Amino acid sequence: HIETDERVESLAVAKLLAKVVDEEQPGLVILGKQAIDTDNNQTGQMLAALTNLPQGTFASEVAIDGDKVNVTREIDGGLQTVALTLPAIVTTDLRLNEPRYAKLPDIMKAKKKPL
Repeated sequence: HIETDERVESLAVAKLLAKVVDEEQPGLVILGKQAIDTDNNQTGQMLAALTNLPQGTFASEVAIDGDKVNVTREIDGGLQTVALTLPAIVTTDLRLNEPRYAKLPDIMKAKKKPL
């Protein structure tokens, strides 16, 4: 867990995440497409370079197939699918998942449940 009140640049975040990846050895690292404050798309690519792992960017679909991950992304000419050997770094597009919305009765029930 990493906390800071300071503004952190993409490279610093990638270096911190690289240390976590080195310690934890995850099979797949999934990051968002861009930073909310600077609107850039750098951390995932920097992390892939620092860890020497394959990367898939702007993923709209991710499918694990044994020791590979198939990453589909939208490009100007349509869709492109790349197969990456795991472990890998993937940055996502907004189409990767649809948000789930709670129904009003479920929200009301949740208010009464203990935490």
